[in-house]
Order: sequence, then C-alpha cells, then structure tokens
Amino acid sequence: MRGQPGAGGVALGGAEGEAPGGVQGEARGGVRGEVPGGVRGDTPGGVRGEVPGEVRGGAQRGVGALLVLADGRFPAGGHAHSGGAEGAVAAGRIRDAASLEAFCRGRLHTAGLTAAGLAAAAAAGLDPLVLDEVADARTPASALRTTARRLGRQLMRAARATWPSPELDALAAARPRGAHQPVVLGLVARAAGLGPPDAAYAAGYEAVSGPATAAVRLLSLDPFDATAVLARLAPELDQVATRAANAAWHALDEGPGALPAASAPLLDIAAEQHATWSVRLFAS
Repeated sequence: MRGQPGAGGVALGGAEGEAPGGVQGEARGGVRGEVPGGVRGDTPGGVRGEVPGEVRGGAQRGVGALLVLADGRFPAGGHAHSGGAEGAVAAGRIRDAASLEAFCRGRLHTAGLTAAGLAAAAAAGLDPLVLDEVADARTPASALRTTARRLGRQLMRAARATWPSPELDALAAARPRGAHQPVVLGLVARAAGLGPPDAAYAAGYEAVSGPATAAVRLLSLDPFDATAVLARLAPELDQVATRAANAAWHALDEGPGALPAASAPLLDIAAEQHATWSVRLFAS
C-alpha cells in the first residue's frame, strides 16, 4: 500500500506515501490546492462555489437531518459492531487512548475513506446497484462483506421509516438481503435532502466513532479520553470527507473508478479471525 496507514501504530498522514494529513503533497486540509474545507476551489464548507450552508441555488442544507443520521442512537445497528476494535484489543494493538487514536486514524484514512467515497457517490446520484458492486470489489474480506450488508439492511429499515423515498424502496427491492452500508447511507442522505459532502462526513465519522465507543466498553477506557481522540481526529475527518466528496463529483463524469479504493489488510485479516470466535462482545 506504499506507506498507506494500517490498523495500528500508524503515522499521522494520508494514503500512498502522502504528506501528513494531506493528499498527494497538497496543502493540509485541501484537495488539489483548494481552500481548506471546500470542494473544487469552493469557499470553506461549500460545494462548487456555493455559499457555506447552501446547496445549488440557495436551498438550505439539512444540517438537522445530518445530525440525526450521524447520531449513534439512530437505530441502524451500528452499536453492535466495533469496527475491528474488539479484534485489535485482543491482539494488543489497542491498549489505551494513544493506541486507540492510532487505530482510528488508520481506519479513517483507509476503510473510512473508501466508505465515504461510496456514500458521497450514492448521494450524488450514481446508480446504487453499480456502487454496490463497486463496494463488493473494495471489500475483499468475506466477513466484512457480510457485515456491510447486514448493516445496510438495518439502516434501510430505519431510513425507510424516517425518510420514505422511492429510491430507497427500489434498492431494498433489488437487494432484499441488504446492500453495502455506505451505499445505503449515501442514498439515505439523498432522501434526507443532504449532499455528497454530508454523506461523506457521516461515513467518515462512523469509521472512527464506532471503534472509539467500543473501546470504552472493551477496555473500560475513560469516555472523556475516547471523546478527546475523536476531537483530535476532527481535522483529518474534514480532509477525508472533502477528498471523498471531490471524488464523487469526478465519478459523475468518469465513472466509479474515480472513487477511493484504499484498503487495510490487517483489518481484513482481523475481521476474518473475529468471525470465528465463539464468544465475543460485538458482532464484528
């Protein structure tokens, strides 16, 4: 993976030997020389030159809907999954707040970036069935594919009750056993009136908040320390969400091959091992 961060003991930074916190030697927080926080040279927080807080023509972005969707209490089943933290704790790779931060950083820049790109693309309007196949190709571990579809099915149930949508109904009918969770997440964001950056933020945040919450239970870690880890990772979450949203816009023109395909083999191996445990606290 050429310097790409793994699941533990990772150095601060991005994937494929990039500069710490950046993308291919770019300025910290930006993509291709853009203003930090923007997409394609936009003002911070906006998309394609929009005013912060508005989307294409002045419609107010659904910040409230984003908070509902990203809330850990949203009944999407995520509380039953550790995001690989349980296996990492058992292997000694997560021991305290510092090692939890290293694990979450690695997960954010690999699995989190890939999930954020898929979610952003679904929110942008790419065919969710095509994206579901793309997600399969980006998930080499069978255990993680099973988990992603199980979580996608649970999220679909909650979302159809919360934000009814013909697009959600169509995907549920086409994938009765569940589509990959990031794809469903992006389509849910679209149904809730959110855009690709919002979907990317929700997916990226989930990639780190799940392990952080699980570590509190697995290690009796102080919740204040776990929350501080998430706060320190917030600037990198901004970068990942921006990169994922930018990739989604490119994918509209270039196809899904433009989406991130970062991976973390150690997470894949640990997931396969965890699936064989007869006793475990979390489903994955």
